[in-house]
Amino acid sequence: MIERLRQHPRCLWIVASVLALAIRSMASADRPAFELGPLKVAPGQAASGFLEVPEKDGQATFIPVTVVHGLRPGPVLALVAGLHGYEYPPILALYRLKDMIDPKQMAGTMVLVHVANIPSFLRRTIYYTPQDWKNLNRVFPGDPQGTLSQRIAHVLTRDIVDRCDVLVDMHCGDGNEDLLPYSYWMISGGEELDRRTRELALAFGLKHIIIDATRTKDPADSKYLGNTAILRGKPAITTEAGLSGGRQEEYIALNIQGVLNVLRHLRMIEGTVETLTDPVWIDRYEVVTSHTTGLFYPQARMGTWVQKGQGVGFITDLLGRKVEDIRAPFSGIVLYIISTPPVSQGEPLLEVGQVKE
Repeated sequence: MIERLRQHPRCLWIVASVLALAIRSMASADRPAFELGPLKVAPGQAASGFLEVPEKDGQATFIPVTVVHGLRPGPVLALVAGLHGYEYPPILALYRLKDMIDPKQMAGTMVLVHVANIPSFLRRTIYYTPQDWKNLNRVFPGDPQGTLSQRIAHVLTRDIVDRCDVLVDMHCGDGNEDLLPYSYWMISGGEELDRRTRELALAFGLKHIIIDATRTKDPADSKYLGNTAILRGKPAITTEAGLSGGRQEEYIALNIQGVLNVLRHLRMIEGTVETLTDPVWIDRYEVVTSHTTGLFYPQARMGTWVQKGQGVGFITDLLGRKVEDIRAPFSGIVLYIISTPPVSQGEPLLEVGQVKE
């Protein structure tokens, strides 16, 4: 029989295909559906729907999600965009990605949170949720009885962080930020977890990587989405790719490329992993904030090198009088800088990163 098949290569190909299909069918037969909120997704299928954030004090919202449940077993990868609703390239990238991946050809499960902060997205607000004026990415792990931002964070922690194996928190320059693409490698202090998160950052592929050992280690006040996952022992990175509230194709593509390479790195889809070989490591960073309210006039550009003490901008009051000079805290790269005039006391003006030697 085998000899006959060898004499007819097309028959051999058909037999191999049938066997491969049978093996996949047997593998998926014991694989349970993935349930998330109202969704129950069978292996080899994808579905979209909403996670509900319950009403309190007359305020409620929802979170649009897609689950792509692979035919074969593998990790659960959570991709989260739109914690800040004015950061469009990651949001648009995830809407495209939901239709790019065939679950029948995928291992594991991909959970896409398209817009984590719908109130901010629909009202086009930078940084803050308009109902409570809190920064959603500063209130994790959230509170089910708290304000709207805190309740959104609670739902994301319960339904996304606690359900995933790996998490990528996807950001970009907000509507007022000119930003150089970079990612945060958050240091946990655990050797194996730090190794895995380092590999994750290299796989996503943004050239500048901040080595961030500054995040709180308190699980009850984890503040940031990515840090919440880290404190639960799960590899997570935060990425920044896009700027100034734009929807530039190059940054949408950069986010898509990063996710696809992470999927290859996790062996969820086939293909060669393109690991970043020449990263620029940033081992110190500082966000410079304003001491006054007024108009900001930048004198440096994102991606440029500045010297310690160099003037990088100034602020005038609302009558146009100069009231504050802004100087670089140390020598390094301008990772982002505010590009619009309004600034309130205590808000960020720019971020400077020191390159690791």
